[in-house]
Amino acid sequence: MSNNNSPKHITSGQEIYQRISDNIQKVIKGQSNAIRKLLAAFASGGHILLEDYPGTGKTTLAKALAFSVDVNFKRIQFTPDLLPSDILGVSILNPNAQTFKFHEGPIFAHIVLADEINRASPRTQSALLEAMAEFQVTVDGNLRKLKDPFFVIATQNPVESRGTYPLPEAQMDRFAIQFSLGYISPEEEVNLLSDQIQKHPIETIQSCVNLEDIITLKQQVKQIRISAELKRYLVDIVNATRTAEGVQLGASPRASITLMKIAQALALFDGYEFVTPEHIQELAVSVIAHRLVMQPQARFSGKTATSVVEEIVQSLPVPI
Repeated sequence: MSNNNSPKHITSGQEIYQRISDNIQKVIKGQSNAIRKLLAAFASGGHILLEDYPGTGKTTLAKALAFSVDVNFKRIQFTPDLLPSDILGVSILNPNAQTFKFHEGPIFAHIVLADEINRASPRTQSALLEAMAEFQVTVDGNLRKLKDPFFVIATQNPVESRGTYPLPEAQMDRFAIQFSLGYISPEEEVNLLSDQIQKHPIETIQSCVNLEDIITLKQQVKQIRISAELKRYLVDIVNATRTAEGVQLGASPRASITLMKIAQALALFDGYEFVTPEHIQELAVSVIAHRLVMQPQARFSGKTATSVVEEIVQSLPVPI
């Protein structure tokens, strides 16, 4: 879909994206759409929630991205006894100097994997709110800026309920996008077995881009144009969720901003100088659905947030 006449910054951003995507696909087979969404969120400055069944590759996908980029990476295994200080860090007294020295927690990394995030208590989950929304944390009354870029990939299992704490609406709204990997085809699963006879491919993956490349990519995403008509189109999609039948709480303006930014990233990946309606339609469900709160009677009747967004996209006229 690239255009040979594209400006230099478009070609450069597309090349960086393709390099990372190809590197991840050495480890993750048959998930090109998921990788595309992952990198679009990464390039636009959003955070990701991967919700899928055990063994589908959620953690491996996150690690493959982290290992593909030469930046600082930390993994946090969420458990019921995890404390906010385990994430943010703690000040420890130096008895010789009689002063406190702050020891940074794993949140002070470029890419943070929050594995099984719904296993931690609400108090610990809330420690991520300020970090994800404002790229800063407050510890001992002191404001500390996080690294740039700062990217959270959280995973959770949708089928387990024992020992888990559902993410509150405010936390869900901090995630730019939510999607599932799903099962790959039998043919791709056979290839997966062949790749892991000797060792896991993740052990051999090496970084293919550096921090400077990522900063360049993020800057180039911001240069992608979006027309006034498309801005109104995506706002109409988000606004329609607030009055949709069966929806108790619709999507916030943060959803509109996120949808625009991730659509800009997809346009860059495809070699376009501007966002198209197809980019918005491709992302609508993944960006909006997880932010909706459905009415109990709607859930009992089988209506889902995903179906609501799909119906809205299908019903609204597309700007020409």
